[in-house]
Parts: sequence; structure tokens; C-alpha cells
Amino acid sequence: MESARKLFTTDDVLKMAEAGLFGPEERIELIDGEILEMSPVRHVICVNRATAFFGEAFGRAAIVSIQNPVHLNIYNMPQPDVVVFKPRADFYASGPPTPADVLFLIEVSDSTLRRDRNIKLPRFALSGIPEVWIEDLKHDLILVYREPEGSQYRTQSTFRRGDSISPLAFPKSTFQFDDLIGEEPSY
Repeated sequence: MESARKLFTTDDVLKMAEAGLFGPEERIELIDGEILEMSPVRHVICVNRATAFFGEAFGRAAIVSIQNPVHLNIYNMPQPDVVVFKPRADFYASGPPTPADVLFLIEVSDSTLRRDRNIKLPRFALSGIPEVWIEDLKHDLILVYREPEGSQYRTQSTFRRGDSISPLAFPKSTFQFDDLIGEEPSY
């Protein structure tokens, strides 16, 4: 006899976190009702770079959120590495941001590229997230997906060293590939 798989909701996960079922060092996310452990944060330098450059470029015109959950629907609450939200005077104290509040997001992929592209990206598209960047550290690329249509994005661009990128929401803000990715740490 095959047992039914338990699907968790965003409320379940939040209650488990409040109850202390996840340690402070544990990084998890909810995808299709399953609680998945995230890979170790080997890419913290890239996240720090994006935080610094985006905060400086966007100022109060956006809220740059780092490794916090985005409630896509009842069974999906991923934690992208960087999410750039529309600004709100209360900084979302009156309620969590929705996919409609997302200007663009970034996933930094060192060992999670397959999951980011094949599992998370279609869910971001279905939720109407207008733009997703995946920093592919293994192949030294930034993959940019725009124009969600169903579970896919109509356009995909690939950026390499020496290229510059501007998010759709801030076309006058240009970021250098090398600034975002940087070099491999020497330690």
C-alpha cells in the first residue's frame, strides 16, 4: 500500500518555523507543497554584491530583499537570493508582498541550476514575475528571463563577462556582469 504524500502549505511552514522546528542555520523553501533544503550558501559574495549595487542604484525606489520568502501560492514559497520589490511606505508590514509586487528577482546558482531552471522558473512565470535573473556560477553566465507566458518566459538572454545588464523596471540602471559575479574567491 502506497502512502499519500503530505503537502505542506505556507501557513504550515510559518507555524513550524515559529515553533522552532527549523534551526537558525537551516535554509528551507516550499516548492509544490514540499519542504526542500537549500544548498549551503557558497554564493554569499554574489548576494552581497547584488545587495550593495542594487541598494545604491535603486535607493528608495525599490525594496531589495535578501533570501526571504515570496508567497507565490498556497503550495509555493521559494526564497530567492535577491528580490527587488515595488516600494511601499510600510515596507510590507501590513501584509507580505505578492508576486504582483515583484519587479525582478535573482537566483544565484552554484549547485542548484537544475532546480532553479526546471522547477522554480516555471512557477515564477505562472505567478507573473516579470523578470528573473539566474547567476550560473558554474558556467560563468547570467541568464535573464522576461515576459512570462503561462509556465515559461518568452525571452531569454545570456550575459557573459564584459556585458552589462539593465532590469526592465530600471532601464537607466546598468550593472556590469563582472561587478555582479566577481571573481572566484581565493579562500
